[in-house]
Amino acid sequence: MTKASIYIITSIANSLNPEKQKETDLLELVDKGYHLIVWNDEVNTFEWVIETLIDVCGHERIQAEQCAWLIHTRGKYAVKDGDYETLKSMCDAITERGIGATVESAA
Repeated sequence: MTKASIYIITSIANSLNPEKQKETDLLELVDKGYHLIVWNDEVNTFEWVIETLIDVCGHERIQAEQCAWLIHTRGKYAVKDGDYETLKSMCDAITERGIGATVESAA
């Protein structure tokens, strides 16, 4: 949802219930402006990357398989978006398994 969408929804809600005006003015969009990037290499197997994405990122098997193919064909792929702290811990867990990963700003 974009900031514009949130603003429109907030404006409609405010017009229907003016008492809530002050509360909704405090609504702030949470920035999920980071990507967890996994890098291709010639060492790790598809199965190991898939298992890692399932274990560390909570992917379903089909999602992990698709990510593995994208990593392989593109050289890297953003397997997860979110806040820096969450992605950093996932990145550390992935690199501990011998797979290259970084956290990059989406901006």
